[in-house]
Amino acid sequence: MTARSEDASDDIETLALLRLIAAGGSSPARCSLIEGFGGAAQAVAAGPAGWREAGWSDEQVSALSSAVAPREAIAWLRGPSHHLVGWHQEDYPPPLRKSPNPPLALFVAGDPSLLWQPSVAVVGSRGPTPGGRDNARDFARAFAASGLVVASGLAAGIDTAAHLATLDAGGRTIAVLGTGPDVPYPRANTDLHSRIADPAVGAIVSEYLPGTGPVAFHFPSRNRILAGLSVATVVIEAAERSGALITARLASEAGREVFAVPGSIHNPLARGCHRLIRDGAGLVSCAGDVIDALAPQIAALAQDLRRQLGAPIHPAQAVEPDARGGSGVHDPDYHTLWNALGHDPTAMDQLVQRTGLTAAAVSSMLLLMELDGRVFSQHGRYFRSR
Repeated sequence: MTARSEDASDDIETLALLRLIAAGGSSPARCSLIEGFGGAAQAVAAGPAGWREAGWSDEQVSALSSAVAPREAIAWLRGPSHHLVGWHQEDYPPPLRKSPNPPLALFVAGDPSLLWQPSVAVVGSRGPTPGGRDNARDFARAFAASGLVVASGLAAGIDTAAHLATLDAGGRTIAVLGTGPDVPYPRANTDLHSRIADPAVGAIVSEYLPGTGPVAFHFPSRNRILAGLSVATVVIEAAERSGALITARLASEAGREVFAVPGSIHNPLARGCHRLIRDGAGLVSCAGDVIDALAPQIAALAQDLRRQLGAPIHPAQAVEPDARGGSGVHDPDYHTLWNALGHDPTAMDQLVQRTGLTAAAVSSMLLLMELDGRVFSQHGRYFRSR
């Protein structure tokens, strides 16, 4: 039922996590409960007495006592390339974990490893000008060409233009929804939703249970996930009161870079961007400005991943000369991954199957190999540099 394993213990963990999601309430409180008991299954098994001892109120205890794992969610998780990633699990994306108020769990349709890769959020008006739409396309294409993942919210306007341009350029994109992962919104983006859910090119992400329809306050809430997953947020066009400005504020609060594209003083959709620039956002006129500014952050991310995954243990024996040098040279997992790679493009799912490693570990190591110039990617597939 999960991306991690199909054994009984993982089924129990998944059902417990679904029950915690269904209970609702504060994400930090539920994350704390899981952390305190060492897992979702242990947290649920602690029962009302354990929950009260952990500091939960009568209202919270009552909500969890009556919550059940929704059948619709269980059925959805049985679908191909459908995943549930809990806050306490190693596949949970580190940038989001470090952001304010991270969600308890993420439903992911597509490739969950994209959530570990450097991404830029491209956001803006649902009713952009033709020039704004062109800017969204140009920025997204350039980000895709540079190897960055393009993230947005699948909304009409700027979001849609950014997603489509990324896919048309052969890039990878993440759509963060304010509905359940199986509910395209707006309905006009049903086909785009399906394209992004293809694990070869994208990932649909939601904290809401499958079947959840559009609710007004869910959309500002989902913006914190979009901001938290991304290295930076770029606002193309936005009025002075808009969801894009909420995303920009949340990105700033998460310690991420915020950029804005200026426009005509006569364009009401430029006023939000001008306000962001006055408040300290970076003024950018092309994607290259953003890419150059992000180089230090991406390098720092790579160093964090090297520290996490590149601890030397001992040399592996089955390593070809090409694999020597660079990140993780003495880590057997790197050599396992290197030997699983070929000279023909290989999909992430195949690499996970060949190596027996988690998708998050494979994604992180591939990122480092790309930065070292030893691996190239093409349309979400990976191969050794020639």
